[in-house]
Amino acid sequence: MKKHHLIGISILAFIVLFVNEDIGLNLAIFGLVLIGLLVYSFKQHLKGTAERILVVLSILSCLAFAWYGDFVSLVAIFLSVLVLQFRIQTPQLKCIQVVPIILINSLATSIRFFQFSKWLPETRMNTNFAKILVAYMIIPLSFLSVFFLIYSFGSDHFSSLFTNYTFDFNPYQLIFVVVFGTYFSFSFWNYWVPDACFDINSKLQNELDEGHMVSNRSGFSILDTDFKRKSGEITFFLLNLLLLVFLLTFNYEQFFESIASSKLSAATHERVNAVLFSIFLSIVVVLVYFKGEFNFDSKATNLKILAKIWMVLNGLLIVSTLLINAEYIASFGLTYKRLGVFAFLFLATMSLIFTAVKISKIKSNAYVFNQMIWYCYGVILLCSFVNWGNWVTSYNISVNKGVEPVFLSDLNFNDVLRRQFFQENKLNGGYNEVLREEEIKVKQSTSFLSQTLYYESLKWND
Repeated sequence: MKKHHLIGISILAFIVLFVNEDIGLNLAIFGLVLIGLLVYSFKQHLKGTAERILVVLSILSCLAFAWYGDFVSLVAIFLSVLVLQFRIQTPQLKCIQVVPIILINSLATSIRFFQFSKWLPETRMNTNFAKILVAYMIIPLSFLSVFFLIYSFGSDHFSSLFTNYTFDFNPYQLIFVVVFGTYFSFSFWNYWVPDACFDINSKLQNELDEGHMVSNRSGFSILDTDFKRKSGEITFFLLNLLLLVFLLTFNYEQFFESIASSKLSAATHERVNAVLFSIFLSIVVVLVYFKGEFNFDSKATNLKILAKIWMVLNGLLIVSTLLINAEYIASFGLTYKRLGVFAFLFLATMSLIFTAVKISKIKSNAYVFNQMIWYCYGVILLCSFVNWGNWVTSYNISVNKGVEPVFLSDLNFNDVLRRQFFQENKLNGGYNEVLREEEIKVKQSTSFLSQTLYYESLKWND
């Protein structure tokens, strides 16, 4: 199937699914249409395991959005479809470039769309298609329009057969849907990757060779190798001492020092935020020092040992934070933020692991980012697949922690459990509960294409 055919099908599907509709089931269907067209048009590129897994994940993200229809599942379906397209059409490029290329394509579409000769096929009157179009459609419809106009003036009843109809749609919305559908479909299918991206890609490879020892002498250029090596050793030695002191004081404050209940939440979040920021900067420090020649420096043994100790101490900091968060959950119940801490700690752990592998196996700095972008994508997918609101509600009710009616009414997709718990305990979530029930009524009154399937599953109301 040719590119202009794919663009046309996508535009038509977009118009049919979104005219006079809110975003809901239609977006999931449109995502499945795009996935189907990708698989059909590029099936020869789907022989690898990674591509097939991406197809399955993309389909699952569409189903997740059809069920939940929330922001996280929206991000998941957007990333899944675009990453699948990126992987199929440019498998030689590292996935870290997917977001810049999406932005470049989106901006360039406003100019590239009007370069018709580059994406529309040349039409010649001697082709069968052109002859069929003119002979079977354009000429007959032209005569039909003329005679319809003449007959309409001659008979009011004849005219009323075709004119006494009203159409329930907003013309401005129709224009927006057509324009946006065309813009998106063209950007999606008329895929363009600047040559600069292929040049940059050579610098984003996972492996290093000794050529980098000469070509990558960046940073501290006023110092020779011996001074830079010694500077790194001193830096990591001092940072290790500082982090060791911080670990001791951090754990003492959290596990042995009493904090007023009213201040415990704020204090815990401040400490967790500090830890996450510290780990991020720790990885940056390692990447700065091991950017070039020290990867191959036979005299950098002490520097590598100190850097690995730095990684281990940061790992202990993650374990401490994990225990703190777990203790906090045991005392006060689950919340979205506390679950988010686990997600960030997982990503921080993987970052440290890949940074340690980078040092041990002589990998490039890009290796860390190339690996982490897949883990970030996986976390987003996991967040979109699981009903966290219902899980939080179920856990909190089972341990009788964090079951304040206002809080439970503010969670998403927990309505069956929430209603049952409130009814059994004669509780009232106040304004939050009223808002939640109103949202359910609105969602259940939408048309088929605007539906969110989760709300259609709620069968009873007060």
